Amino acid sequence: MGRDSRYDILFEPVQIGPVTAPNRFYQVPHCTGMGWQYPRTLAAMRKVKAQGGWGVICTEYNSIHPSSDDLPHPYASLWDDSDVRAHTLMTDAVHEYGSLAGAELWYGGANSNNLFSRLPSMDVDSRPNTKGHPYQTRAMDKQDIRDLRRWHRKAAVRARDAGFDVVYVYATHGYLISNFLHPRVNTRSDEYGGSLENRVRLTRELIQETKDAVGDRCAVAVRFSADEEIGEDGQPIYGERREMFEMLSDLPDLWDINIADYSVEMGVSRFTKEAALEPYMHWVKSVTDKPVVTVGRFTSPDTMVSQVRRGVTDFIGAARPSIADPYLPKKIEEGRLSAIRECIGCNVCYASDTIGVPIRCTQNPTMGEEWRKGWHPEIIRKKSSDARVLIVGAGAAGLEAARALGVRGYDVLLAEASSELGGRVSREAALPGMSEYIRVKDYREQQLIEMPNVEIYRESPLTVDDILAVEADHVAIATGATWRKEYFDEERFVPVAEGAVLSRVFTPDDIMDGKLPDGPTLVFDGDGYYMASVIAEKIRAQGHAVTLVTPSDSVSDWAGKTSERWRIRTHLLRLGVEVLPSKSLKRFDGEIAELDCTYGGPSVTVPVANIVMVTARKPNDCLYRGLLGRMSPEDLPFSLRRIGDCDAPAIIAAAIYAGHRYARELDEAVDEDIPLKHDRVDVGQQPI
Repeated sequence: MGRDSRYDILFEPVQIGPVTAPNRFYQVPHCTGMGWQYPRTLAAMRKVKAQGGWGVICTEYNSIHPSSDDLPHPYASLWDDSDVRAHTLMTDAVHEYGSLAGAELWYGGANSNNLFSRLPSMDVDSRPNTKGHPYQTRAMDKQDIRDLRRWHRKAAVRARDAGFDVVYVYATHGYLISNFLHPRVNTRSDEYGGSLENRVRLTRELIQETKDAVGDRCAVAVRFSADEEIGEDGQPIYGERREMFEMLSDLPDLWDINIADYSVEMGVSRFTKEAALEPYMHWVKSVTDKPVVTVGRFTSPDTMVSQVRRGVTDFIGAARPSIADPYLPKKIEEGRLSAIRECIGCNVCYASDTIGVPIRCTQNPTMGEEWRKGWHPEIIRKKSSDARVLIVGAGAAGLEAARALGVRGYDVLLAEASSELGGRVSREAALPGMSEYIRVKDYREQQLIEMPNVEIYRESPLTVDDILAVEADHVAIATGATWRKEYFDEERFVPVAEGAVLSRVFTPDDIMDGKLPDGPTLVFDGDGYYMASVIAEKIRAQGHAVTLVTPSDSVSDWAGKTSERWRIRTHLLRLGVEVLPSKSLKRFDGEIAELDCTYGGPSVTVPVANIVMVTARKPNDCLYRGLLGRMSPEDLPFSLRRIGDCDAPAIIAAAIYAGHRYARELDEAVDEDIPLKHDRVDVGQQPI
């Protein structure tokens, strides 16, 4: 099957100054949780994107000097020649497949922590650290500005020497250069402050000096915000941005455009849909003849074509879609649209970097494992035997295990107790705002339908005897987990109600089953992610008063790592959901919920008729234990594993990973005592 001619425009080459991109697919700079600490891991991940057809592939932000240090958030660096050698691993890998490599030069200012380097950061003034650390920046004097320009130029030369084709001046996202541009942040009274021309001066100098440094070997790009401040979604507040842009429009070779509100630019699918930046972009192409790239969590090739044809952008910029499917361009080119793993906008990738670990992906379990495990998103070792595999449960883990085993060539039997595949994925996707999560199920179900060696049995609950009767060679139990009614007090699970009152205590499973409470309801969030907020929203939509209680200081605390916590709380308040943080649930008598202050303050009571407990889940492992109760593992006629939530309840990404790992390791020799390679300096080896 060949490419649909409608998409030909996406595969046109585009000139970027002295270099040419082979197509319009542009992986913009994005964090990876890898940075300078994991150069081989980083290079292998970017290489797969080049194999998958991305025309331009950029690194994450590159610190130009140790006084711009963001640890524990991993970043790349261009401090010295060792960085040049490390980056060459990536650029060589990208060039091998005909793609361009881009490097984003970065100085954080008040947005960098410098907890590693312990050097004072610099900014337009002595400003508090914007990440909340108890430090302030040094106000830059003229020598500091000269130093910055020198460091930036040297980093540009190193980027050129490392083989990069596009070098960025990074003038947005609240970092130093953007603070010079900002009319309220920049309070300087010298030639770098005050008037618009003065505030643009440093950006102009850095663009010109970067172009001079890299010569005709590299293109120079500028990352720039189309609007000045955060307003209502889709309603830009431009301020002086157009005037700034007009003053600089012809200087760089490419403009990489984003917006002031990162929670829209990097928005989760619950609140932000595809192509959300278009309302901010309408004027950009009319002001410059230079190519423009922007993002929008693009997954539909029709949307991509529309963006280009209507002059919104020249390149299809992507971070998350390139993570979910590194082969997205190639699949469009080959006419394999049903094989695209569409990004679900969960931001688990972003959360991983926020935590300080290599990024993960719900849709793509190979992300971050390309080097240390040798996993490839499209290539998997063929089967090692003619064994038959039975997978019990078609939730996230079961579906991915069946899909990957099917690709390997095994004969797979997938048994699902209900009529619908997907398990928790299908159930959660029906909750408010969660519809795009269904892509996890849809992608895998579509792939399974096309595999003659995989048989799917719906409405097929199995017993121990049933499993034994199948006579499979391998059995994986993927029967998921069930939400608990109890409260976890950091030591054990304890009930919050007794007797008949328990009928007024609900769980997310009850809500997803359609068993909705009647009357005022308290939703207790001991989970800290998205579930409590979507349950509260669903109950509120039925017209009932809802109070959300959490022992954390903030609503959906873990969701701060996915960039959605602020949006969740704002949304709940707009819906009229009362929020009580720093409270633990002590007891519920059917009419009153008694709450303890987590800091030892006075208890409070809330009159409610129902409680929904969003705390923890209990593995549905009865079938697994039943098999082991029938005979010892050595006597079973098949290998037995439990995978996914049945093994250890976690997020959907973890279940997908568990299913994929099971499929990869089946019939393979795995040393459980040495499970991983380490991408680190080996002090016993010579430097490479």
